[in-house]
Amino acid sequence: MVKRRKVGNPLALAVLAWLVLEPMHPYELGRRLKESEQDRNIKYNRGSLYMVVKQLAKAGFIAEQETVRDTQRPERTVYALTEEGRTELYDWLSELVAQPRHEYPHFGVALSLMVVLSPDETVRLLGTRLTALAGEIDEIRGRVDAATAQGVEWVFLVEERYRAALLDAEHRFVAELIEAMRHPDYIRKWQEMLGS
Repeated sequence: MVKRRKVGNPLALAVLAWLVLEPMHPYELGRRLKESEQDRNIKYNRGSLYMVVKQLAKAGFIAEQETVRDTQRPERTVYALTEEGRTELYDWLSELVAQPRHEYPHFGVALSLMVVLSPDETVRLLGTRLTALAGEIDEIRGRVDAATAQGVEWVFLVEERYRAALLDAEHRFVAELIEAMRHPDYIRKWQEMLGS
């Protein structure tokens, strides 16, 4: 069973994970999320990052360690992970790794409702999606190959390999769906169902 979290935003999990390495201020956290391209998997902006940091502090998972002033920038509060935060991080991450969870993707919604579109229109739109998926897969593989060539260990690329695997599966599914939509039996049944 999925545990209800005091701060359930995936961005909070990323903040906790980065603070395992060392205490830092939110600006630095945002910079590292962007540099590591984790912003591809976790949606956030600067405001949401600061809000999550406040929520984590209120929950007792992180605590102010010091306030620093470097050069001409305003004061920055450096946060450190608490023991309670470390426990939350490992518990939450263990749950996400071990337990499958239904995530309600937008494409699933579209699939459940696409019967209102004509088979020809559906095939056209799915063809567009197929092309886009192939482009994304190629882009990810290119990034992974470039990083591997630079000596990046595979474990630091695992989320990109996972994305590519999901996109590969979706690509195969969409290709099969296009063929099913073109089948004369489906076209006839769709016409009967919608009275066309």
